[in-house]
Amino acid sequence: MTIVKGFVRERPLSTYFIMTFIISWGAVLMLVGLDGVPVDPDQAVTLGMAILLGPSITSILLTGIVYGKTGFRELGSRLFKWHIGLNWYAVAILTAPLTTAVVLLVLSLFSSEYIPGIFTSEDRATTLLTGILAGLFVGFFEELGWTGFAIPRMKARGVLETGLIVGLIWGAWHFILFWENDSFSGTLPLALLLARLFSWLPAYRILMTWIYENTESLLVVILMHTSLVGTLLIIDPVLSGGSLLTFILVRAVALWIVAAMVTATQQQKFETAGNGQA
Repeated sequence: MTIVKGFVRERPLSTYFIMTFIISWGAVLMLVGLDGVPVDPDQAVTLGMAILLGPSITSILLTGIVYGKTGFRELGSRLFKWHIGLNWYAVAILTAPLTTAVVLLVLSLFSSEYIPGIFTSEDRATTLLTGILAGLFVGFFEELGWTGFAIPRMKARGVLETGLIVGLIWGAWHFILFWENDSFSGTLPLALLLARLFSWLPAYRILMTWIYENTESLLVVILMHTSLVGTLLIIDPVLSGGSLLTFILVRAVALWIVAAMVTATQQQKFETAGNGQA
């Protein structure tokens, strides 16, 4: 046990990523077995909850092993840090729905398929409530790990590099849920899988990292993740095939444009501060 603790304390970040995958994917495989992958879409809710065990449990375990009570107090202080300015709350909550709305507006000029999901839902109240509750649940358990543990230990890399690395790992972590029976059967299914995992998730993670860098509030990042999940469930249109791929890629372009703007602003702020110190 002493050897294990020593290894973890020397390599907390790599240990976090490895354990997150092992616990998350292990929980899914325990429920469905090896024969159950690719997973059945009907099991999406149950398996979606199971995969959340990875980031949250790993964060709690490693915080205790590496930092002890001091680490838990520090984690709690970031979790309940709410006095950060209304502008940051606005950015966190509105980024996902506004970018999605703009994308749908643009695409609707070319096709009538791109209708917000809430407008085609048979029970809009349930759709809205489900999106909000699911968002809070997912946001809390995921960000307890990704932003609660991993992001702060990568701050020296800067917003862009940190967000890109964690975003790509975050995308890969979703693979076991997004892999479908036909994902490797043709160009379009494979393109859909890769687009879901890697086209826009890194961009959104960069934006989440940028907000955390400026606020050091785990709470506001949880709300940003909540907004994302809510947008996916409430606003995203019901699409398939090429129409779905187009929507995903156009959203990716929109988010990468926003990410480029904020990272450029962050870099300019850093350079200005450096010149001022000099």
